[in-house]
Amino acid sequence: MQATVVVFSGGQDSTICLIQAIQEYEFVHCITFDYGQRHSYEIDIARDIVKKLGVHSHKIINLSMLNDLSASCLTRENIAVPASGALSDIRIPITFVPGRNILFLTLASIYAYQLQAKTVITGVCETDFSGYPDCRKEFIIAMNQAISLGMETTLILKTPLMRLTKAEIWALADMFGMLEFVIEETMTCYNGIKSYGCRSCNACHLRNRGLREYLSNKSIVQKTLYTKQNIL
Repeated sequence: MQATVVVFSGGQDSTICLIQAIQEYEFVHCITFDYGQRHSYEIDIARDIVKKLGVHSHKIINLSMLNDLSASCLTRENIAVPASGALSDIRIPITFVPGRNILFLTLASIYAYQLQAKTVITGVCETDFSGYPDCRKEFIIAMNQAISLGMETTLILKTPLMRLTKAEIWALADMFGMLEFVIEETMTCYNGIKSYGCRSCNACHLRNRGLREYLSNKSIVQKTLYTKQNIL
């Protein structure tokens, strides 16, 4: 039985990972975390996408205690979401939620262990990203080793988007024939606005800039995506 668990937020990256997983695995299980994020609407987005894509199962885990522990503008209403330019000189931005991916990957791995799934898929990327330390390849490698040792398992944390630019990620969506679906149905915006978002936060800036780059240079971006996929 080929099964996988996808860490799923309903955003651009996790949705593309989910679409790819559906092509590659017999059984796909999604896990979404309600961690007290300021835009809880993303839980509804995730639930809706999972239904539309016909995923086998979708587990939503309450992690509201993370809201009490992590001071981030994504978990605290009294901390304003900065515009994209305001983050340019900050090494770790206020949009970072400390420990979020540590918890997500640990719990997703426990779920995968229960399901006897051999992989957990997450959409982290260190090419076009917001400077989060828990999106780097070295973190994933260390986390994978800790989980494997702690549960004595051969579980693999897969990061299909790790080396891709946002433009290449859009090209991947197009390759699966799901470009319009991902544009219209997903939510990446830090201010909780679906599709093109608020157009001012850093998440919207990265997402929409990548889409513009892809649409204006389709053949070039598709070629680089093809090259990376064959190397990786």
